[in-house]
Amino acid sequence: MATYHYDESGNMAAYFVITFLAFILIPLTFSTLFKKRKETLNGCQCGPCIQSRSQSAKMEGTQFTKKYVRGSPRRVMCSNRACRHLILALGWSLFFFLVHRVANATNDSKMYDPFEILGISVGMSEKDIKSHFKKLSKLYHPDKVRATAEQTIEDIQNKFVDITKAYKSLTDETIRRNWEEWGDPDGRQQMSMGIALPIWIIEGKNNIWVLGVYGLLFGGGLPVLVGRWWFGSRQRTKDGISAHSAAAFFKSMTESSEIVDAMGILAKAYKFECTPANKDAAELTRLQKEIATLPEAKWAETVMELAGDDDEGKRRALILLLAHLLRFKVESPALKKEQRRVLLHTPTLLNALLTIATSRNWFVPTMSVMRLHAYIIQALLPTQSPLAQLPDVKPVEVPRVGDVSQIISKLTENSDARAADIKKAAEKWGIVDVFDASFKVIDERQVTPSAIVFLVVKLRLVSPLSNEALVKVEDLDPIDVKVNDRKDYKFLNDRKDTEDLSDVTPSYAHAPYWPSNRKPSWWIVLADPKSSRLAIPPMKISDVPSISDLPSSRPYRSYKIQFQAPPTLGTNNWRVYVVSDSFVGAEAWLPITLKVEEPVVRDEAEDDISEPDEDTLAGQMAMMKGGKVKRTLGEEEESDDESGTDDDANDDDDSSSDSD
Repeated sequence: MATYHYDESGNMAAYFVITFLAFILIPLTFSTLFKKRKETLNGCQCGPCIQSRSQSAKMEGTQFTKKYVRGSPRRVMCSNRACRHLILALGWSLFFFLVHRVANATNDSKMYDPFEILGISVGMSEKDIKSHFKKLSKLYHPDKVRATAEQTIEDIQNKFVDITKAYKSLTDETIRRNWEEWGDPDGRQQMSMGIALPIWIIEGKNNIWVLGVYGLLFGGGLPVLVGRWWFGSRQRTKDGISAHSAAAFFKSMTESSEIVDAMGILAKAYKFECTPANKDAAELTRLQKEIATLPEAKWAETVMELAGDDDEGKRRALILLLAHLLRFKVESPALKKEQRRVLLHTPTLLNALLTIATSRNWFVPTMSVMRLHAYIIQALLPTQSPLAQLPDVKPVEVPRVGDVSQIISKLTENSDARAADIKKAAEKWGIVDVFDASFKVIDERQVTPSAIVFLVVKLRLVSPLSNEALVKVEDLDPIDVKVNDRKDYKFLNDRKDTEDLSDVTPSYAHAPYWPSNRKPSWWIVLADPKSSRLAIPPMKISDVPSISDLPSSRPYRSYKIQFQAPPTLGTNNWRVYVVSDSFVGAEAWLPITLKVEEPVVRDEAEDDISEPDEDTLAGQMAMMKGGKVKRTLGEEEESDDESGTDDDANDDDDSSSDSD
């Protein structure tokens, strides 16, 4: 039976903690010091965008984050990188402290070995042991060894006592045999196992403290953590918003909700997402008064009426959001941080609102929410010109409808310095172009009821400054068409929804007023505008390549959506919309028709099993059963010859009878 003992010196526990820390600190250190840098995106090179990215980098490095849960704000006062470095510093400090302690600890558990003390090997005879002991006695006897500074009289005496004890233990035959066989003078011993816990943990005087710590950890801390996780997950939806916000979205949205309605519905969620603050009330009042004095005040008032004014947190968030859309400068640093939090949380709310709209297959609300993304990113009201997205261009300076090249020409004539930045921004302000859109069924030429269909959309980005004629489907070379058909078929059988391209360089969008870097994305929407219904749920895509980055033989990138065809026959006249989430007005649509037809029935002559030949075994069996068989070619010719001979004979008989 094994016996157990605890670690009195604490060295075993230190070894356990060192091993545990090494398993955590080494991978964490490598991942921190040799962390792979994020993919560097080529952003817009206009002056406002460069300045905005610089400010975003500073804010992301020092800005604290806040959880949008009403009543329980949690702030992290340092960035993730700083926290990681702090954890590493504390962890390695503890690691080296324990290593130093273990390295300098005295080993009290050294095993007593008489063979090692006498300097002899196991199995030496008793005579040789006595002879060796006499030699050691002459060398280490206290009367023959002089004390020095390094070796005192007590050390000399202890050394001789150890030699004498070892000699006496080995001169006894039984004890010497036990030492040689079992390593113990008493023979075979029970197994002894050590537990890497300091002995003070199980001492009776510390029982109350140890039990108290265990009770706090497992009786209090663990249930609190599990409870917070459980009830917190119940209060949040899978889209990351409050359940109350989702309920408000569900109740407020209608089939005819437009952008202004979507804005008002969005503002209702701030009541549950934002914790009210009482800071800088005067600055907030100033912003509200400035909003009321603008020509766009009527639109802002409509939004505030739809949202309601029953909550202070909602009112603050809505004013800050409207100030962003109107491009007002916020002076207060605290309000700037609050506005940043509101803006960065808004896309999450919009995505949840979009999920509700698409789940009901409502076309108008879906398009309104998608377009609202771009208006908020570009800090524009729906009543303002899309040309105001250009850097340093105010909405009052540009017409409601116009061309970017005309704006640049006008500014260049007036020697306006903004023309250079506008040219740089136009390079990253890609307008999506639908090269082609079609319905495909694998290995089939027609769409049958309830068949698995793929909507294949081929897209590219076109610069608003480009004057070159776009390559269309009919302009491609026949050889390139065949090669593209093979690639399209391979992509159709692939599991990915996006075609693989090796030369696509992702980039940040032109968004100088957005408080963070913005990677542009698009939605592909298939809908029936007559019935205002979505045909299938939309798909979000990214990394649409510019036409300048694509080869002339294949000037597009393919995307596909899989869905099931309608169960009834008929012709469905739909539209494919491609809507941007970062650029206002940079969208396209294309009419498309899905024709659901009856499956083609093959001709019976093609489906019948061919008749067996007459001279085969199957033919003989068929003839016995009265079935049809194919006659061989030789027999048919022979029968024709025989019939011809008979006819000739009959003709001869007739001629002879006439002569008579």
